[in-house]
Amino acid sequence: MQAIILAAGMGRRLGELTKNNTKCMVEVNGTKLIDRLLLQLSRLDLKRVVIVVGYEGKKLREYIGTRYDHLLHIEYVNNPVYDKTNNIYSLALTKEQLQEDDTLLIESDLIFDEEMFSLILGNPYPNLALVAKYQTWMDGTMVCLDGENNIVNFVPKKAFNYADTKHYYKTVNIYKFSRDFSRHKYVPFLEAYSKAVGNNEYYEQVLRVITFLDKSELKALPITHEKWYEIDDIQDLDIASTLFAEDDEQLRLYMRRFGGYWRFPGMLDFCYLVNPYFPSLRMRDEMRANFDTLLTEYPSGMYVNSLLAGKCFGVKQSYIVPGNGAAELIKSAMEHVEGKIGVTSPTFEEYPNRCRPEQVVTFKPAGADFAYTAQDLMDFFGAHPVDVLLLVNPDNPSGNFLPLAEVCRLAQWCSERNVRLIVDESFVDFSTGYPDNTLLRNELLEAYPTMMVMKSISKSYGVPGLRLGVLASADEALIARVKKDVAIWNINSFAEFYMQISNKYEADYRHACEKFQVERRRFFGALQAIPFLRVIPSEANYFLCEVLPPFTSHGLVASLLKRHNILLKDCSTKRAFDGRHYVRIAIRDHHDNDSLVAALRSLIS
Repeated sequence: MQAIILAAGMGRRLGELTKNNTKCMVEVNGTKLIDRLLLQLSRLDLKRVVIVVGYEGKKLREYIGTRYDHLLHIEYVNNPVYDKTNNIYSLALTKEQLQEDDTLLIESDLIFDEEMFSLILGNPYPNLALVAKYQTWMDGTMVCLDGENNIVNFVPKKAFNYADTKHYYKTVNIYKFSRDFSRHKYVPFLEAYSKAVGNNEYYEQVLRVITFLDKSELKALPITHEKWYEIDDIQDLDIASTLFAEDDEQLRLYMRRFGGYWRFPGMLDFCYLVNPYFPSLRMRDEMRANFDTLLTEYPSGMYVNSLLAGKCFGVKQSYIVPGNGAAELIKSAMEHVEGKIGVTSPTFEEYPNRCRPEQVVTFKPAGADFAYTAQDLMDFFGAHPVDVLLLVNPDNPSGNFLPLAEVCRLAQWCSERNVRLIVDESFVDFSTGYPDNTLLRNELLEAYPTMMVMKSISKSYGVPGLRLGVLASADEALIARVKKDVAIWNINSFAEFYMQISNKYEADYRHACEKFQVERRRFFGALQAIPFLRVIPSEANYFLCEVLPPFTSHGLVASLLKRHNILLKDCSTKRAFDGRHYVRIAIRDHHDNDSLVAALRSLIS
């Protein structure tokens, strides 16, 4: 067995990183791709490794030097016209070597788990292509398989059809060819194809022609949980650096992303918080049906979008302002806060983080579950006066909830003292009896004119990608100021259209919230059975859990990420917990929640 590595390309899309080096010299977490690959190959029983060089080939050869002589026999083949040809020519330059031994063919811009070689070499079929089920990040050649994993078609970029992606597998660009296959099939077809079409093609095109034969002899081996990534540009490099980082560093790299985890195939995100049962399929279909128009047309300005926001929640247009997520509105509102602001700890820290430390007056609930009442807040802030009082209800991350009557009593107390009350009810629709718990009603806003209500539509409506939130208050001057403060087109067309159609799906939304509450009760019981978790009851779509020995919160989060590709929120870094070990667990759908419970159970021993 031998290995052939294709490393002649220029890697232009990596910009400065390949200005003076070929792609395989790029580093991932401090290790060059070529070093990682050669070390992996050194653990196999190979007669030789053939590296096809081209762009900056001399530098690559000098870098490798003799460092691997005690591990591998390395030969080089030079592609002098690397800038005028494609990888079909690079591979054609090794046609003599291909016919001399069984071959592992590998592209040099890959990073992958070492067990990939065990998979392909341990499989009895002599001619194999490693493939992975299509994911949105994948680019390049796709294949279609029959029921016996025979490759029945190679799909080049020009023939790619998004309607067929459920049938596609991406070639990992690691192949195993027998000597006989190379001699009698691949090399003869390679020569004929190059003569007919030219050298500015991809070697997979030859495989595509071979699959049209009645008996192509080439099978696919789909991978499952094995990690791999193809590095073509700087974003690929960033993702690969996260995927292949060491435990603690990997967790840090994930958490600094603040979302976008759909780029990581198979990850279960129990960190970020959305409604798992909404929007409904019919609503998604309506959004999809209008995709082309929404993508190519400008959204409306603030006048229309505030009208739509008011329609969605039954609030006067002059009382409400939509935002590019609640985050935009929080920033605008908090930048004008003057005087002291009262907060409960723990709570959602985006609000106090927008203030100077000397402005913040903190109330810490005494109980083990971080529970508090409206009376507790009035007692504390009566003794420690503030100009603004923040209430996140249900609170994040504790899940503590004040019923509507309690919130109104607090709002009246604030109004009598001319204290601005900010109520963030982003999670209120998850509470029991939720339709009666919202403050987004004209009569309530008017009854408490010093109150402002914030709501993130991402959380309860399950559409975080749209970036939608609303701020409401009967203080029309405040609302007018915020409207002027945000950008004229702060809402995109997709978010605007969502507000336009949302009222049609109110029945679906009620059903989703009811379904969620059933699942929350079930999931609560399942988590309570985990001996190293103390689960705090919640009226939101997450549970705050104390992590008990032998685990720490950091150790638990790191273990789940490494072993099961599951991400939790480690709360131990928040000031309120004073070094105690807590995690926040989002509530997803039945299937995903069971996957987490199974992963937690696997850690018990």
